[in-house]
This record gives sequence, structure tokens and C-alpha cells, in this order.
Amino acid sequence: MPKTIFDYVNAPVIAAYVNELGSNQIPYLGELLFPAKKKVGIDLKWIKTHSSLPVALANGAFDAKAPLRDRMGLTISETKMPFFREAMRIGEEERQNLLTFMAANMDSSVKTAVQKIYDDANNLVAGVDVDAERMRMQLLSTGKISIVDKTGLHHDFDYKFNTKHIQAKLTSTNAWSNAAAPVTEQIESWIDIIESDTGVRPTRAICSRKTFNYLKKNTEILTELKPLLTASTPITDAQLKNWFNEKFRLQVSVYTKKYLIVAGGESQQFFPDNVFTLLPPGNLGNTWFGTTPEEADLMTGQNGASVSIVKTGVAITTYKEIHPVNAKTIVSAIMLPSFESSETVFIANVA
Repeated sequence: MPKTIFDYVNAPVIAAYVNELGSNQIPYLGELLFPAKKKVGIDLKWIKTHSSLPVALANGAFDAKAPLRDRMGLTISETKMPFFREAMRIGEEERQNLLTFMAANMDSSVKTAVQKIYDDANNLVAGVDVDAERMRMQLLSTGKISIVDKTGLHHDFDYKFNTKHIQAKLTSTNAWSNAAAPVTEQIESWIDIIESDTGVRPTRAICSRKTFNYLKKNTEILTELKPLLTASTPITDAQLKNWFNEKFRLQVSVYTKKYLIVAGGESQQFFPDNVFTLLPPGNLGNTWFGTTPEEADLMTGQNGASVSIVKTGVAITTYKEIHPVNAKTIVSAIMLPSFESSETVFIANVA
């Protein structure tokens, strides 16, 4: 029986293509800090404690009931995860071209055309990755998430980040854009605040290239690194990162990845300039994926739709439209990061 376009374009085949490409991609930084997990439905609930410090056990008495301890500072945060969905279609003219290629046994032309269709679907899945990383980096730079959908409607998620752990914009004298800024004193004080409040000492930091370059011109740092430098050799990334490690036991990630809000638009940084965020060891939370309508209601295939799940919770759906005759590919996801370790994070607006 001769093949049709739907033998080439269906959810399982596209999912296999997406998984193959994804296995060779370097993950976003946020994927490592907030690993992906799956749950049923769209509700997200997580528990956050306001201190990691242990509390001494109360004195007891023989033959007496043990006193009950209150769960001080325990907060259960709950919200509904946002829904992301977008589609691409193979129109009637595109279908006719494919039919012509197949009828003429033009295998190379068929492969080229089908490859373009697969790439379109993979681009939609990549868009889900972008949305997830945008949310994670918003959390790490502001303590909140704000999403604007295509209708212009704002969806805001307030994680109740501890205001004591946010450094407001520094004065012009103390700002890192000023080469004379007392950066060592500032960083040490921010680290001490987290350790004093939680008992956890930050071991990592994240900033943009612009923010990192401020430090390469800082007088205090240059003085300490002077034995390693000459007049003709400026400070290197490796030297500055090594200084952070020796001075504060911090591993600094300079995050430079970008994305496009719309095709053909200006690029945006995932992590903004002029922010320096201190992080504890280990995972900071999880990137939770819920159950999309496509996964919940179309997986049986009885309605003519084909659905496959990739990357923990991203649904790829393909189906036929009778009039006009189209083949559509939909990519959807319900997702939101949790932030259980927010109390041990410090966000500094440094310029």
C-alpha cells in the first residue's frame, strides 16, 4: 500500500526525532538546578521552611507525655501551573508537493520536505524549553515569575521570596559599575546573611557576562590578582573564577544563553544584567510538568489524533483536518518550577 503524508508525519515518529536531537543537546543551566518532574493535573503544591537551622530537643520528664512541637515557619505554597500550547500545519499546497515527490519516487525530495516538518515540530518543543528556562531564571533574578501571553494578559506567580535576601539596587558609589566598589565586603556580607539565617553557606553564584566583566575592572580584585597580571595581559575568566573559589569558596557561572520572544525579533538574555545571585549546593526545586488536555483525553487515538510525550511532560499531537485538508502538529505543556530552596538563595541587584 503506498505511503501517505500521515505515514511520515505522526506523533510517535516526530517524538523519536525530537528525542534523538535532544539527547545530543547541552541542557540549560536551569534544567540542572530545577530537574524536571511529572505530576497529574495542573495544581502545584510545595512545602517551604523558613529556616534550615536545627532546633534543640526540649527537656522531657519520665512517665510524662512528650510535648508537641509546632511546625514553626512552615509554609505550603499552592498554585495552578500555566498552560503553553502552539501549533503548526501542513497546508494543502505543501501536501500536494509531497504527494508529487512520493508519486515520482523522489526520495531525497521527500526526505528534505519531511525533515523540514520535523524541524518545525522540534522548534515548538524547543519553545517549551525556552519558556521553562525563562521562568527558572526569573525566579533566580527576581524571586517571582511573570508571563505575558499572546493576548497581552499577564500571569504573575509570587513565590513570597524573603525580602531580607534581596539586595536592592546599590548606590552609585557601591554599584559594581564603579571600579572602586567594595565588592569583597558586599559578597561576604550576603553570604553571611544566608548562613546566619539558615545555616547553609552558598557555594555557587550566577551572573551575566556584563556583570562578570564589572569585576574584571574592580580595583580591589585587580590589586589582589596583581602578581598574576602584567600590563599587557588583562584578567581572564579563569583567574577571576579561581579568585572567587579561593576567596569565598564560590563557583561562578557566567550565563550567556539567549532566546527570541518572537521569530525575527531581538534576542533576550535568560539571566539579566546587573544581578548577582548566590545559590546553595544541590537542587533548588523542580520543574514540574502537569497533564495537558491532549495527554489526558487524546492518548487513546480513537478520535483520530496521535499523541506522544517527550521531555517528561511535553505533548506532541498530530491530527488531520478534513476541510481544508491539513495535517496539524500541536505541542503543549503545563509547567511551573517549585522553589523549595528559596530561603538559601540571595539575589543582589549590583548596578
